[in-house]
Amino acid sequence: MRFDRKLLKNLDWQLWLAMLLISVVGVIVLRSASAGVMPRNPLYYTKRQILWVIMGNVMIAASLYFDYRLLTKLIKPLYLLNLTLLAAVLVFGQERGGAQRWVSIAGFPLQPSEFAKIFIIIVLAYYLEKHEQIRNWPDLVKAGIVVAVPMLLILIQPDLGTALVFVAIFMGMLYAAGTELKYLASLIGMGILASPLMWKFILKDYQKMRLLVFLDPEAPQYRAFGGYHVTQSLIAVGSGRLFGRGYMQGTQNIRNFLPAQHTDFIFSVLAEEFGFVGALLVIGLFVFMLQRMLSIALDAKDVFGSLMVVGVIALTLFQLFINIGMTVSVMPVTGIPLPLLTSGGSSYLSYCLAIALVLNVGMRRQKILF
Repeated sequence: MRFDRKLLKNLDWQLWLAMLLISVVGVIVLRSASAGVMPRNPLYYTKRQILWVIMGNVMIAASLYFDYRLLTKLIKPLYLLNLTLLAAVLVFGQERGGAQRWVSIAGFPLQPSEFAKIFIIIVLAYYLEKHEQIRNWPDLVKAGIVVAVPMLLILIQPDLGTALVFVAIFMGMLYAAGTELKYLASLIGMGILASPLMWKFILKDYQKMRLLVFLDPEAPQYRAFGGYHVTQSLIAVGSGRLFGRGYMQGTQNIRNFLPAQHTDFIFSVLAEEFGFVGALLVIGLFVFMLQRMLSIALDAKDVFGSLMVVGVIALTLFQLFINIGMTVSVMPVTGIPLPLLTSGGSSYLSYCLAIALVLNVGMRRQKILF
């Protein structure tokens, strides 16, 4: 296959640059967060994150060579690979923090649920393109089954946070595909009605406790079950004030009062050390990325490409809202990573795949006539 260099004229360099800027901020903040997590080896997570950033962006560059329409010929293999990896977690997975979510491949710890988000975006975009606007229950049920099977495997791990990301992707892509509002409203209604059953039969005790902690994080009886996490995060964010305490000067972070500061609560470190202004600038970069993605979705040359970009938008929006929300106690703690900032190879590389899809769709949004 010969690559037409003229396609690069359509590449959204602004989106890629914004992503790189956020990644650099992530490495900088992670250097500070690592000092509290591993004071004897403060560069451990930083070095690993730099490696993921390099690998992820090389992967993006390489992916631009291939036309995203080739994915339509690989839908069944991709879906089966997705299910196989998720099933392998249940059989051969490594347990961390009370959940079995990782498998080791060639010595590399892989979290298949992170990549499952990207697989489901591709597969669902293909299904919705074939069925155009969903106007009947059979087609809607089939689309639901496509998403529900990998989602169920993720719930078994258990990983409620990632399962909720699937719901956000599903609803966002259904809406963009022109699904009638009565069907979307019915799905929301069924979800609300099913909540008591989920509480009784699906949610684990620690997941229930997280929801109770969210209602009153400062209650003494919840301090040992996550209330401490949220309280320390609120202290960190609040103490940052307008311009922050300064780089490597965050007391909640450096003195290790803030739990999971390099993963779940990385935004708290950012807010404490760079303040409201620093946090707002990073959020602004994400908003700019979302604006560029929306532009690409609207200009895409086909429904498949447009819906894939919408899936990435839904993924980004939901994870931003939940992760930042839990650091300021407006959302329960779920363990959903903050894109490009949270430490971790699987989360970073999977999001790079998502950006690669968006850039690919944008680059091929029209036929080159010159």
